[in-house]
Formats: sequence, structure tokens, C-alpha cells
Amino acid sequence: MATLLRIYLVRGLIAIAWAAGFSAVNDSLTATSVILLIIYPLIDVVASLLDAREDPGTRARKLQIFNTTLSALAALALGLAAISGIGAVLFTFGVWAIVSGIAQFTVAIRRRSPELGRQWPMLIAGAFSVIAGATYLPAALGDDPSISILILYTAAGGVFFVLQAAGLAWRQRRAVQA
Repeated sequence: MATLLRIYLVRGLIAIAWAAGFSAVNDSLTATSVILLIIYPLIDVVASLLDAREDPGTRARKLQIFNTTLSALAALALGLAAISGIGAVLFTFGVWAIVSGIAQFTVAIRRRSPELGRQWPMLIAGAFSVIAGATYLPAALGDDPSISILILYTAAGGVFFVLQAAGLAWRQRRAVQA
């Protein structure tokens, strides 16, 4: 549980920092903003790999491996989509958010246990990802798509990971005191 706590905490803090950095460069698709867009799913790749390593032989592990592959493909797809413009980037990010959100929600359901808690922050984050991703698709096809809406999505996702880490820390402290 301690390793999972660290993974969630670091993943969350990095997502919040990414959102802060991206807020400074999201006006257009510059080299910096495209690099950040590619990096975001790669953060998920690393976190999912570390998480899968800590979860051998469970049903959740297969979804973590799937999410690792999905996020690596999303990083590549975002780089390619940037060639076509903001709408293509937003659409690609939306598809990734939907599919990875479903995977995250399912992992959270499978991890609900006395040791790991009810997984509410991860369940909410997964559902939020699906809903946000679904709103990005029509926005991407609209007259004036904007990638600034990704800032709230990534910051909120980071907060949910930090909350899950806090919940695990609280459970760990309670278990030691018992």
C-alpha cells in the first residue's frame, strides 16, 4: 500500500504541476505546448507501469497494462494530431480521456477493499474523465476549439490522485495504530 500511495501522490502532484505549466502556453500549438501535450500521457505510462508492477496477478493489473499501451499510443497520436491543429488535438485527447477513464473506473472498482478503501476519488476521476472526454469531441469539431479546457481536466485529475493518496495514508496510519 505504501508504494501505491507514493505512485498516487507523485502522479497527482505532477498532473497539477503539468496543468500549471500548460496554462502558460495553451494559447496555440507551439513546440512547447505540443511537447507538454505529448508528455501528459507519458506521465500516465510511467505511473501505470509502476502501478502494474505493484499489482501482480490481479485483475486490475491487466487494465493497468492496457492503460499503459493506450497512453503510449495517445502520446504518439497527440503528436501527430498537432500537425492538423487544435481541433484534432482536442478530439484525440477526448478519445483518450474516454477510454482511459473507463479503464480507471474499472480498476477502482476492482481495487475496492478494506485495505485500499472504497476508491471514491479514483471512481469519480474515472467518471469525470469519460464525461470530460465526451465533451471534448463536439468542442473539437466546433468553430473555435480550444485546448485551454485541458487545464481543468488535468488539474482535477491530479487532485483526485492526491486525495486517493491521502485516503491511503489515513488507512495506513489507522492500521498501524490498531
